Order: sequence, then C-alpha cells, then structure tokens
Amino acid sequence: MSATETLPAATAPTQRGFTGRVTQGHVLRSEWTKLWSLRSTRWSLLFAFVSMAGLGPLIAVVTMGHWERLSPHDRATFDPINTALGGYHLAQLAIGVLGVLVISGEYSTGQIRSSFMAVPHRLPVLWAKAGTFAAVTFVLMVIASAIAFFGAQAILTQHHVNVSISHAPALRAIIGTGLYMIVLGVFAMSLGALTRNTAGGIAIFAGVLFVLPGLVHVLPASTFNAINPYLPSNAGGDVLSNTADPGMLAPWTGFAVFCGYTVLTLAASAILLVRRDA
Repeated sequence: MSATETLPAATAPTQRGFTGRVTQGHVLRSEWTKLWSLRSTRWSLLFAFVSMAGLGPLIAVVTMGHWERLSPHDRATFDPINTALGGYHLAQLAIGVLGVLVISGEYSTGQIRSSFMAVPHRLPVLWAKAGTFAAVTFVLMVIASAIAFFGAQAILTQHHVNVSISHAPALRAIIGTGLYMIVLGVFAMSLGALTRNTAGGIAIFAGVLFVLPGLVHVLPASTFNAINPYLPSNAGGDVLSNTADPGMLAPWTGFAVFCGYTVLTLAASAILLVRRDA
C-alpha cells in the first residue's frame, strides 16, 4: 500500500515591499528634512539674516552721527537705498558657504550614496536641493532686506535723506536682494556638486566672487572696462543697487548675465553627477 504524502502549499508572502513611486515631491520633502536637520543650516541662515537685516541700520546710525562732518560731496552722493541694503556683502558669504555645504557635506559623510540609492536617476536630487535651498533663501533674504530698508529709512529721517518704498528703485532693490541671493546660492551649490569637496567648493566660490574682481583691477584700463561689468558679482549685484557705476550693465541685464553663469555651472554639475560614481 502506498501512501500519498500531501505537501503543504507554498504560503503567500506576509509582507509587502514598498511600491510607492519616487516622485519629485517626495524628493523635495526629503531634501527639506535634510536641510533643516543640519546645525550648519540654522547658523548660516541666522548669520545671513542678521547681517542683512542689521548691518544697514547700523551703518545708518553711524552715518547720521557723523553727518555734520561729511563733506558736501559725500552728502550730495549719499545713497539711502545702498546704505540700507549694505548687509548683503556679509550675507552673501554665509549663503555661498551654505550653498556649497548643501551637497558637498553629503559627499564628505558618504550620505550621498544613500540618496542615490533611493533616487537612482540622481538628477531629481540635484533639482530638489536647488529648489529647496532657493525657496528658503529667497523668503529669508526678502524679509531681512525689508527690515533693513524700513529700519534704515526711519533712522535717516534725522537729516531728511530717507526715501519711501514708493521710490522707484526701492522695491526692485528689496526683491532683487532675494533674487540675487537665490542665484548666488544655487551657483555655490553647483560648485559643491562639481568639486564634491567643501574646501574646494568654498575656495572657488570665494575666488570668483571676492578675489577675481580685485585681480581685474591690475589689468590695463581698456581690458578692465571690457571685463569688469561681466564679472558674476558685478553683473548680479546691479539688481539690488540703486545707482550703477558708469560702464556697468543695466540692473536686469546684469542679473540675466549672472543667471547665465549659474545655469551653465548647474548644467555642468548635472552632467557630471550622472556620469561620475558617487
């Protein structure tokens, strides 16, 4: 007599794997979390905000205290808008350094490999980093520049050299500060993606934005006049200035040139991001 042994049927899996799609929205939320989880983000943005909001009114206080001792030429050429927004010189340094760190920090810790495992196509990670950082930078810098403007103008009323927000270049300069910082931050982030090294990215950023304009001054006058208006810092900075020096580009023309530099740098970083190993 033969016995037939009945084997138990294979049981269906009791656990389901994750079936959600990787969308740009999901990547944006991830990058938002990563951005605000870093102490460097909070400290850098705080420094940028305080510099932007506080330095202009401080300069206004000092200027009003020494107003009687200024020369007639200095009084005649005094610019209340540029004075109020003078804090951007320090704020841009903090934004640029943080822009490099946004992506180079992940390369230094190796976390970038985890990011690319979760988002194999890689480019959504770059777009999400750029978009998140740009949005945060714009909101904070516009608020800070508005505080600086209204605070400085209240102080400048002592000698009646203040202007109102309805003054034609004022609103453009306030919004332009936020736009300039957006493009500057994305430019710095692109340098971090290109170099994949924090020190290298910051060195290139500082060289292009702060050292190169000084080096150009040693060139012959004709060469200097041809190159100077097209330097990234000079071209981009015109949009947040009340008055431009003779020979410089118009505010929005210069800003477009600065955007062009940033787009090219971002495109180069995107190409290398796809082609190189993490």
